[in-house]
Amino acid sequence: MTPGGAAAVLLALAAVAAPGPAPAAPGPEERAAILAPTGDFSAPERWETLSGGTATNRGAPGRDSFSAPSASLSFAERAEFFVGDGLFRRAWIAAPASTAGADGLGPLYNARACQRCHLRDGRGHPPAGPGDSAVSMVLFLSVPPRGAPEPAYGAQLQDLAIPGHRAEGRLTVEYRESPVAFADGAAASLRAPRYGVAGPRYGPLHPQTLFSARVAPPMIGLGLLEAIDAADILARADPEDADGDGVSGRANRVRSAAEGRMMLGRFGWKAGRATVADQAAAAMAGDIGVSNPLAPAPWGDCTAAQTACRAAPHGAPPGGFEAPAKAMAPIVFYSRHLAPPARRGAGAPEVLRGKRLFYEARCIACHTPKHATRRDWPVPGLAGQLIWPYTDLLLHDMGDGLADGRPEGAASGREWRTPPLWGIGLTGTVNGHEYFLHDGRARGLAEAILWHGGEAEESREAFRAMPAADRAALLAFLGSL
Repeated sequence: MTPGGAAAVLLALAAVAAPGPAPAAPGPEERAAILAPTGDFSAPERWETLSGGTATNRGAPGRDSFSAPSASLSFAERAEFFVGDGLFRRAWIAAPASTAGADGLGPLYNARACQRCHLRDGRGHPPAGPGDSAVSMVLFLSVPPRGAPEPAYGAQLQDLAIPGHRAEGRLTVEYRESPVAFADGAAASLRAPRYGVAGPRYGPLHPQTLFSARVAPPMIGLGLLEAIDAADILARADPEDADGDGVSGRANRVRSAAEGRMMLGRFGWKAGRATVADQAAAAMAGDIGVSNPLAPAPWGDCTAAQTACRAAPHGAPPGGFEAPAKAMAPIVFYSRHLAPPARRGAGAPEVLRGKRLFYEARCIACHTPKHATRRDWPVPGLAGQLIWPYTDLLLHDMGDGLADGRPEGAASGREWRTPPLWGIGLTGTVNGHEYFLHDGRARGLAEAILWHGGEAEESREAFRAMPAADRAALLAFLGSL
């Protein structure tokens, strides 16, 4: 079979959700040809508009574009998806309560429901002003040298509490504006945040406490990212920059509570979680204070110094959990099957020109356009798919400007996982804002690019040197994702 024939086979599988036996998989050389970056920008690549393969949400763009189930789900699986949707939206309450199965909130927490952070299953945002809630943003706390939790306050600031308990304090953020000039004379401004804690109620914080604010990332396509073969991701790593291109890429290795072993980190801003189940369990415990089989402490992130919190009533039955396996399973299923939206306007001349500029600026050195999911993946609707997430899922040094100084697993204080770009152009439609990067400091995609440093400095400078029309084309391409 020729490389073109193999491409037709794999791409057809990615586009048509049809039952029946799959054709033979292409060999390594043919597969490499399929996944190689294109050099033809005269038209969209075949099936490029189906970001998530057969799982893609092909509905009209709208406020619920990130909340659709994978199109590859069966009727029975769709029922499980919507059970998970209900649990994802469930508002937890303090224990004890007459509502069985929904008590166990906190006692200290950041949100009462998963959906409160992942607004419409999309991107969180920083507080808009002094009186605005930080509910879709958390402030991680750690102390040197290896990012241990702050002794009195734990791993993250809990700014809410159930009645009778004291919240830990309130996140504060101040911005300093810095002008940036494009090569053609146009001006931009970047805002650098400075974080703090107002009204700390459990004593002074450790004098060396490091703050790292994180907005909730979009939920789309998580199951597809999980289904990429770890060997494919590791094959792109170049920790010593052996090829001398200035871009390294390192894997984060973390312990998976779900699998009971060290694994490749894929999820979170620093790839600190290995599986969707690990991510869901950690968020349930850390953000909501709800125990589950993978995070069994009923007091969530409360530290030993917070004795009243640890002694408070909880909602778990004897020997059980506030969110048992039968509750977590639908949440994990739901999280795995939120569909990436289809591309829009991929064939427009300006979008195609912007795609060429994106490639020429070497943005794809980190934002790898396409991947294939494992054909032997145990979730049939996610197996054997050609997907277009625009990420390598690796850690990259992003320079001093974005450094938070906070290690996480193998990730240094300067490294961040390449975030997927699929769906990024619908952020404003779904979430009503366009705040980007890990802490929402960028007020639009142009500012997000201008914050890139370290390994991405060359790409940033290529964007800064472009004339206005080329910058607009590149942003139009990103808007189509």
